[in-house]
Amino acid sequence: MLRTPQQLIDQLDGYRAAIAVARPAVSGRLTRVVGLAFEAVGCRAPIGSLCAVETQSGEVEAEVVGFSGDKLLLMPAGEARGVLPDARVTPLAGGTGIAVGMELLGRVVDGRCQPLDGLGPIITNQQSSLRREAINPLQRQPIDRPLDVGVRAINAVITVGRGQRMGIFAGSGVGKSVLLGMMTRGTTADVVVVGLVGERGREVKEFIDDILGAEGRARSVVVAAPADASPLMRLKGCETAVTIAEYFRDQGLNVLLLVDSLTRYAQAQREIALAVGEPPATKGYPPSVFARLPALVERAGNGNVQQGGITAFFTVLTEGDDLQDPIADASRAILDGHIVLSRDLADAGHFPAIDVESSISRVMPAITSGQHQQWARRLKQLLAAYRRNRDLVAIGAYQRGSDAEVDVALALLPAIRAFLQQSMHDVATYDDSLLRLEQLLAGRS
Repeated sequence: MLRTPQQLIDQLDGYRAAIAVARPAVSGRLTRVVGLAFEAVGCRAPIGSLCAVETQSGEVEAEVVGFSGDKLLLMPAGEARGVLPDARVTPLAGGTGIAVGMELLGRVVDGRCQPLDGLGPIITNQQSSLRREAINPLQRQPIDRPLDVGVRAINAVITVGRGQRMGIFAGSGVGKSVLLGMMTRGTTADVVVVGLVGERGREVKEFIDDILGAEGRARSVVVAAPADASPLMRLKGCETAVTIAEYFRDQGLNVLLLVDSLTRYAQAQREIALAVGEPPATKGYPPSVFARLPALVERAGNGNVQQGGITAFFTVLTEGDDLQDPIADASRAILDGHIVLSRDLADAGHFPAIDVESSISRVMPAITSGQHQQWARRLKQLLAAYRRNRDLVAIGAYQRGSDAEVDVALALLPAIRAFLQQSMHDVATYDDSLLRLEQLLAGRS
């Protein structure tokens, strides 16, 4: 029977694990603790493998993230308390894969795919590596049909295709998490995988209980690595969410992947890289950060003819609402479009606070009709005409009849605002969104 390259890699990992079990690992000792990183000598282990570090309260797991000469550089998976000089360091057999399976649906797990919801262990005999081989781009299925996400502004004006990778760019507190919850409940995807990385612990519980709800949770998997988790666990949180989404895609399912946020992933990698001595490059971010971002993003998307697809939304936290900061700029270049959330709209009570003028879907022309694209462009043109003259209108200096385009924009502005706003618990289907857009612009184009 012919095996795929990934099956051969998994088989080779199994052989290596078996050899490691048969040959006892040689323990080393801890020589130095620098910030978040450990240095150990006297033992050999490949990058990406796990070691057990002895502490006063037991052993703590740490991952090999680099080496310098005969020294291993380790990053602990959790908080390392009671670490002593010359503590024993023992390489652990086996890889760093996670358990996957349909049993994950409805569960909340951490960055190592261990349950956090108190519903008992996840019993499955399937494993998947966190570092999988990339799909040949020529074998991917094309993005040729839209995905209904249940949000009217996105369905009608920033249409997303199945297998597309989108960014949601916003500052803090403008409704990113609420928008993700709306898409989770309203999407037509078969499975939803949510990665909450670097969020406050309170927000994790609120998202699961209030925003996601029982209905959304039933067909979802939530991976949570809160802000107080170690950098390694925050890094693994994103990779675990993507790995779980890949498993469901391999089963032929249509997956919606929501990762909040890509910025926290980059910051976690920055903490690890600086701790092991990698020099900073762009505004404090080492080069490895910008190498990891496309490697993570490219794992999403459509699979081959036997597989399903992953439609991914990665939130990007813009520092000071600056869309030109390094992570936002790098993310925008590798994603298939971006949705910008406006703080001005949020402050005005306009939710979801999507700035449709600044947002774009790069695959929308390939998955929508010419008429649909014309309607979307017309809506953006009317909003742009109003914004150019907003100050004149506000002070009463604009006279009706001066500009026909502005007159139409002012006449339709209340209806446009009502169209773009949506309650958190409402679901707007794709067909209904198009119908309302057509009715809004009927006879006014």
